[in-house]
Amino acid sequence: MSPLQELLADVPQVGQVRWIGVRPRAREAMLEVEAVEARREAGLTGDHSRPGPRNARQVTLIQWEHLAVVAALLGRDAPMPPSELRRNIAVAGINLFSLKGRRFRIGQALLETTGWCQPCARLEERLGRGTFQAMRGHGGITARVIEGGIIRLEDTVSVEPLETISDPQDNDARQGWRARLE
Repeated sequence: MSPLQELLADVPQVGQVRWIGVRPRAREAMLEVEAVEARREAGLTGDHSRPGPRNARQVTLIQWEHLAVVAALLGRDAPMPPSELRRNIAVAGINLFSLKGRRFRIGQALLETTGWCQPCARLEERLGRGTFQAMRGHGGITARVIEGGIIRLEDTVSVEPLETISDPQDNDARQGWRARLE
C-alpha cells in the first residue's frame, strides 16, 4: 500500500452524534428526536425516505462543525440549526469526507457512505438567497443502512477498517482498494 493509501485508510478520529432528526413527509418540518431506529435497506424509522436497496439517500449526515461555517457564509451570527439544513444526523469530531467509500458505525447501526449530500434549490427557497452557494462543500454525505440498530444522541461514530487484500497480485482486489480510497 502506498503512503497516500495508508493515510487515506487510517481514520483515527471518533465522532459523536450531536443531533438527530426525521421528516415524516417530504417538505414537512424536521422532528428532532433523541434516538432513532436505522433499518436495513429502509433508512430511519419515521423518515420519509424511500426504502429499498437502491435508495442511496436512506440517511443524510452533516458535519456539526460546518453549521457555523454555513451560517458565517450567510452573514449570520449563530450556527445554523441542523433542522434548517434538512439532514438526519449531525456529527461532530470526525471529518465526514474521510468516510468516502467506507462503512462506519453509529451506535448499533452499520452504514455505508453512498455519496455527497449536495444542496438543492429548495434550501435557497426556504432560507434565502445565497444558501445554495454557502452549502456547497458543506452539505455532508448520504448513506445506506447495512446493519440495523438504534442510534442515540451522543453515540460514537467510528470507521470500520478496510478489508485486507489476500492476494496482492489480484488486479480486481487492487482496483477495489482504489475505488474505496478515492
